[in-house]
Amino acid sequence: MAVRSLDLRGTPCPVNFIRCRLALEAFQPGDVLKVQLDRGEPEEMVIPGLRDAGHQVAISHATSTCIVLRVVCGG
Repeated sequence: MAVRSLDLRGTPCPVNFIRCRLALEAFQPGDVLKVQLDRGEPEEMVIPGLRDAGHQVAISHATSTCIVLRVVCGG
């Protein structure tokens, strides 16, 4: 299982979602991507979009300004 990180703080929507999707294309099922995102619109757009694409998404850390997602590639 590979674990990689992606820091998308300061990246606007929908670019942050697109970068997540592109990174996950190179993953095998079960690989983990840790994503740092700004709170607000990025959080509201990326989480449901990745879930709709078949990935498991959990918030592993949160502050008032950013969150860290743990995304398990669903294939």
